[in-house]
Amino acid sequence: MDETTASPSPWLRILNVDDPLGATWLQFGLLTVVVFGFAAFMMGRALADTWRPSLQNVAYAMLLGVANRLFQNFLCGNDVINLVAYVIGTAVLLGIAFVAYRATQAHKMVTQYPWLYERTGPFSWRQLH
Repeated sequence: MDETTASPSPWLRILNVDDPLGATWLQFGLLTVVVFGFAAFMMGRALADTWRPSLQNVAYAMLLGVANRLFQNFLCGNDVINLVAYVIGTAVLLGIAFVAYRATQAHKMVTQYPWLYERTGPFSWRQLH
């Protein structure tokens, strides 16, 4: 077999730091940030609406990250086992989910308990004196 046609080592495919997004900027922006970012936003809202602990965002974001890598492979032909791209994509999704979680939690606290709390920002509240 010719060295130019040999497939790269599996470890080089898993730890591919030459392609940290695992896709082009357009593919990453459309699929990860827009499509799966919307799913992460709705996930964060749903977890806050049902008073779940915020750490559940981590487990569900990891699952969304797996789905994101699979769809990157299915739709764009990108490498599905790129661990660096998985970590970066999952971190973006987790950040979106935490923002949605905290904003929804702040909204719920001041609307359900208006005699106890007042809103001090989009992500925070304080106890009334």
